[in-house]
Amino acid sequence: MSKTPAARARELRELLNEYSYAYHVEDEPMVSDAVYDSLFGELKQLEADNPSLITTDSPTQRVGSALKQGFAKVRHSSRMLSLNDVFDRADVEAWVKRMDKLLPGSQHEFFADIKMDGLACAVVYQDGEFAQAVTRGDSFIGEDVTNNVRTIKNVPLRLRRTKGYEKFLQGRTEVRGEIVMLKEDFRQLNERQQAAGKPEFANPRNLAAGTIRQLDPKLVAARPLTFVAYDMQRDDPTELPTHMYAYEAISAIGIRRNQQASVFDSLDGVMKFVDAWDEKRHDLPFNTDGLVIKVNDRTQYSELGVVGKQPRGAVAYKYAAEQATTVVKDIVISIGRTGAATPVAVFDPVVVAGTTVQHASLHNADEIARKDVRVGDTVIIYKAGDIIPQVEEVVLRLRPKSAKPFNMKDELHRQYPELEFDRPEGEAVYRVKGATGTLLLKQALAHFASKGALDIDTLGEKNVAALVDAGLVEDLSDIYRLTKDDLLQLDRFAEISAQKLIDAIAAKKQPELARFIYGLGIRHVGVQTAIDLANQFRRLDNLGLAKLDELKAVDGVGDIVADSIYLWFDEDENKDLLAKFRGLGVWPEDVKSVGGKLAGQNFVITGTLETMKRDEAADKIRTLGGTFQSSLGKDTTYLVVGKNVGASKLTKAKAYGTQQITEQQLMKMLEN
Repeated sequence: MSKTPAARARELRELLNEYSYAYHVEDEPMVSDAVYDSLFGELKQLEADNPSLITTDSPTQRVGSALKQGFAKVRHSSRMLSLNDVFDRADVEAWVKRMDKLLPGSQHEFFADIKMDGLACAVVYQDGEFAQAVTRGDSFIGEDVTNNVRTIKNVPLRLRRTKGYEKFLQGRTEVRGEIVMLKEDFRQLNERQQAAGKPEFANPRNLAAGTIRQLDPKLVAARPLTFVAYDMQRDDPTELPTHMYAYEAISAIGIRRNQQASVFDSLDGVMKFVDAWDEKRHDLPFNTDGLVIKVNDRTQYSELGVVGKQPRGAVAYKYAAEQATTVVKDIVISIGRTGAATPVAVFDPVVVAGTTVQHASLHNADEIARKDVRVGDTVIIYKAGDIIPQVEEVVLRLRPKSAKPFNMKDELHRQYPELEFDRPEGEAVYRVKGATGTLLLKQALAHFASKGALDIDTLGEKNVAALVDAGLVEDLSDIYRLTKDDLLQLDRFAEISAQKLIDAIAAKKQPELARFIYGLGIRHVGVQTAIDLANQFRRLDNLGLAKLDELKAVDGVGDIVADSIYLWFDEDENKDLLAKFRGLGVWPEDVKSVGGKLAGQNFVITGTLETMKRDEAADKIRTLGGTFQSSLGKDTTYLVVGKNVGASKLTKAKAYGTQQITEQQLMKMLEN
């Protein structure tokens, strides 16, 4: 089902070039920036891993596409460059270190501002009078949209004269900024559209971009656009010594700019600014996905120069994307307490809205058919209400030829051959045939109390049925709420038998971890798998937080079993059940450490090992009492550096103070 790197790269190039043309040339974006960035990042990583795949027409090797006819073309006085993206403090620190190498001994003052989500445009004034407006275009050449920008009410036709800033009213002054539609203006415009019986517009950025490229200035004037400046250009660069001074000059000559912009003398100050706006940005009048951070001194900024298409003296800090793309690895069906069958897409881990997600509910057969989600598809993931991951749509252009439509009926039979399902007329959900919530609860509780699980004496099938039918037990944890008086109400119990069951249940409030895991009834988890999981993770909390690749690292746990375990612990009703257990003082005992010379030490491996496979190394580390981690964290003791290593983990290791060791050093540590 999977494609070769060459085939995937070719498809990504073609699709990204099409998206780029629509964005830069047509000004009619086909997808959000987050989706484009996610696919672009995948292609960039593919090319980094396989340099032979890089082609001259790859989107990673150029800024934009050729402009189409319609507006006169204008060459920019200097390129309107894009910025390299950074995503965390470690990335920012790495950027600063690169600058330090180029300008050793220099003290950096940092300028930071909100990054607006609009259409980049340069507005030119000659001797203080509005002369021309040019879109960003391909960074070298833009389109002349002078007549349309002239209609934007907050763009002054003559610059304001302010004492101390008179020089900017002489000669050529170019002000660069974003044309945006403010959120409130967009809302009111859509209300008018709705009242007039016209379709509503999709989003402010697309509308602003499309409006500026209208041939009729009257239509442009009818829409509430706003120009917000972020830079100024003069023929004599010494007239603008810092970026903050440029902002002050922009305000002085009567042009709107962001008031949130600030200057910092330390990286700590910058990061506090970053963290503060992570939440407050939603209250801004315009949409944003991050910040711009620059070296404030424009002489230093110029000396740092440009590499490729990005200046070395600035970066764009991106907040967690609310959309991302990933590949569907499997579609598994989860059976709920009421017998309802819910299909779930399992995919490569992807970060959405600040958290890593690996699956999303597909709800029912009709929803799968409507979106036509298939195993192997590249899909766009978003978070509904910033909480629940959902599949928004399939990127059909990247669909493998071998991808087959998902047949809910066939998959139910394949995944649950021992069960029968039906779909009541008028309903969208398949359910276990003949199964009610009480029947499933009886089966689950009987399993929980069985000999292989908690082995609760006298809690057999007949007593389980009596408790459930009487309404005394609504989930597994409720048995720990039972009292002797509760049982004496039932015909099956007398004084001695009631006390015996209460005592038997109380004796199993701190069961062995493996027995508890098996007793939970996680699909595909038998007695031996439960033992292996207990020995690997040692605590139930560790198992509940385990990622898919960590689960798959356990002997005997393949893709299907790992998916089943991961989904069980991620379902809200199961989280509630575990919380109830804990609240009742019921919790399995931790597995005591087996000891060993690596006890208490955590290892992460990056790159390719020569002497053994990664799984073999992980097993040997665990055998000696160490912990093998799939991702680098602050508690990681050693980062084992193999071949073909990317820079991100090395940078994070330095930031966390994690010791980096070679494969040879690891081998010595593993020697008995």
